[in-house]
Amino acid sequence: MTEDRFELLRQTIEDYENRKDSILTGIEDWEKIAFQKRIILEKLNGTERDWENYRWQLKNRFTDARDIGDVLGLSEEETREISEVGKKFRFAVSPYYMSLIDPEDKESPIKKQAVPSVLELDGKGEPDPMDEAGCAPHELITRRYPDRLIIKVTNLCGMYCRFCQRRRLIGERDTHAPREKLMEAVEYVRANKEVRDILITGGDAFLLDDETIEWLLKELTGINHVEIVRFGTRTPVTLPQRITKNLVQILKKYHPVYVNTHFNSPREITPESKKACEMLADAGIPLGNQMVLLNGVNNDGLTVRKLNQSLLRIRVRPYYIFHPKTVTGTSHFWVKLQTGLEIMESLRGRTSGLAIPTYIVNGPKGLGKTPILPNYLSYIGEDKAVFRNWEGKRFEIKN
Repeated sequence: MTEDRFELLRQTIEDYENRKDSILTGIEDWEKIAFQKRIILEKLNGTERDWENYRWQLKNRFTDARDIGDVLGLSEEETREISEVGKKFRFAVSPYYMSLIDPEDKESPIKKQAVPSVLELDGKGEPDPMDEAGCAPHELITRRYPDRLIIKVTNLCGMYCRFCQRRRLIGERDTHAPREKLMEAVEYVRANKEVRDILITGGDAFLLDDETIEWLLKELTGINHVEIVRFGTRTPVTLPQRITKNLVQILKKYHPVYVNTHFNSPREITPESKKACEMLADAGIPLGNQMVLLNGVNNDGLTVRKLNQSLLRIRVRPYYIFHPKTVTGTSHFWVKLQTGLEIMESLRGRTSGLAIPTYIVNGPKGLGKTPILPNYLSYIGEDKAVFRNWEGKRFEIKN
């Protein structure tokens, strides 16, 4: 290659190089987050030791509009709107995740995910657009594919995301599935020998107690045809204190165990979430990230690139970008499919393949995950195929 070619390559990522330092991770903006943490601890009369205890975090979730308004310096009108939304859609935010909100940032991607907005009351969307209820052979199970299924074990979360696909299940109180119902789900798996892959989710799967998690792992991994168990959890993002030494030791005993988590913004990558992910990775647990594409949070290719490259540094592999689901009260997060395709195209060639997830659209009414990609294949015939590369240059190969 000539020096001119190298210069052209540099120019293809010049926009990112110029902007990346203004797209701050929580590690890079930790001083401001630590300041918010001190304010929250003072309000809750908490100590540093309390902060490190995930049970304290859960007990002290912000569930009152006025408390949120006090911490974030919101106006009376904004506080009133939170209360109004709360009459229809439950909210709760862990003290940790609340500390990530920058009160000075009117477009805070963390606030948009955590704090109710009056936009949720527009009436658009459906309670269950994926028809999980219609794909349920058991009340805890969703099954859309021949060899794998989901077991929903709790409705409890460290923070109730404002875009949640299962907000219909949150209810008015936190409940774990009873042991007898979990056993029924296990027996369903045992009776269906083609099922080889189990995803334990909720709510948040890691908010079961350690004893129940170990019992469930022991039961499932004791079934001969079960090959892998996966956990869906946002605790590394919203409640990293939950990733304890004891939990990690339990998971490590039942390999192969996989964990998919859910970072949506670079600001969610903090020293605490980094520590949680590294504890899991050090135990040999592969980590994947499932980002939801959200208007006002991450609907920008440079933000997604910063997020994904930062995730790799804490040993989390970008796995999926989910197109937002049309859930009731979430229309302000919806984006055009073209936006997702443009983000995918902005990644290819400009970052490593490890930082490029699969863009997924969920088919309505239980039709399942469908990947979509920018079209790099221009023509295919009997003798040749014509492509364009990430730079738009055309080339042919023999067919």
